[in-house]
Amino acid sequence: MKAIPITKRRNFGKVKPKIEMPNFLEVQINSYKKFLQADVPPSKRKPVGLQAAFLDSFPIVDVYGKYELQFESYQLRKPRFTVDECRTRNLTYAAPLYVKLRLVSYDLESGEKKVKDIKESSVYLGDFPLMTPTGTFIINGSERVVVTQLHRSPGVFFDERIHPNGKVLYSARLIPLHGSWMEITFDVRDVLHVVISARKKVPFTTLLRAFGYEKDRDIIELFHKVEEVTLKGKGIEKAVGSFCADYIADP
Repeated sequence: MKAIPITKRRNFGKVKPKIEMPNFLEVQINSYKKFLQADVPPSKRKPVGLQAAFLDSFPIVDVYGKYELQFESYQLRKPRFTVDECRTRNLTYAAPLYVKLRLVSYDLESGEKKVKDIKESSVYLGDFPLMTPTGTFIINGSERVVVTQLHRSPGVFFDERIHPNGKVLYSARLIPLHGSWMEITFDVRDVLHVVISARKKVPFTTLLRAFGYEKDRDIIELFHKVEEVTLKGKGIEKAVGSFCADYIADP
């Protein structure tokens, strides 16, 4: 592929610029370099970016505690094709990612957790996209850019909005650090619903039943004090205006 010559910028103004034009691509390029830390020795890598992702995922232990998969380091090897070759051949500009893992097996028969065997191996996880000198990615021969986004901080956020009929509708949004978002809302009839990951709206009681509160009485006891009343004498007056938390048995 023929290189395109870059035209030199000329300034015909009388006032010379005191500040040179900054390289705006450095924001993307330097950020991705810090994310990969490909040129940093494994022992000196900071717990950020790709290194932090592996540290959060490992070690992986089986349900019986007999085997433990530990993370040692990762390595990005030389890409198979150059930037120009990926453009002309409709390929992805990426480098093979190898991860050094250690499998530790324990002997639990004696009652104490003792190391039985240790095996280390370098595992190929796949090709990791690389950034070109111009701050772009080449995916299947096409240049792509990463658009930065603002993420809301994890926590619980309460909101309210006014329905066209004038009724105020309240809602709560639960944003975790990892995982699906959950939104709890009231409708016009004051029925509580829950939406998980912006999917189908289901009654909030369905979610509580999935958590183990299967009976109506169990759900009501979460929000109100339940009291057993005998429908005789003053008990009848005490029950006026109350809600029934369970089925009424007629002896």
